[in-house]
Amino acid sequence: MLTRIHLQKNQKVGGSPDENEQTGVATKTRSKTKKPAMYKVLLLNDDYTPMEFVVDILERFFRKSGEEAVKIMLHVHQKGVGVCGVYTYEVAETKVTQVVDYARKNQHPLQCTLEKD
Repeated sequence: MLTRIHLQKNQKVGGSPDENEQTGVATKTRSKTKKPAMYKVLLLNDDYTPMEFVVDILERFFRKSGEEAVKIMLHVHQKGVGVCGVYTYEVAETKVTQVVDYARKNQHPLQCTLEKD
């Protein structure tokens, strides 16, 4: 966006501007806000973590309904990996840490990671 500025010095009322008249162009740049990169939080299947515990994780940390949590858990069980949600980096990183800490506290080897969407 360009805005034209006309600067005047010593202009007499009813008269014309004198030789001190100055003109210039002022530019105003607007920076576009960039959307933050999004990251998928992934659960990885293992042979030791109970399915009920995975459902609890999905309900507790990802606010999934019981039905949705079971669906994701079965996907993880059958395919080896499943998406819990997509978040900004900071939120995704926090969720991964919370899940892993909770799993360790409950003596489960469940793995959770993030990947750029």
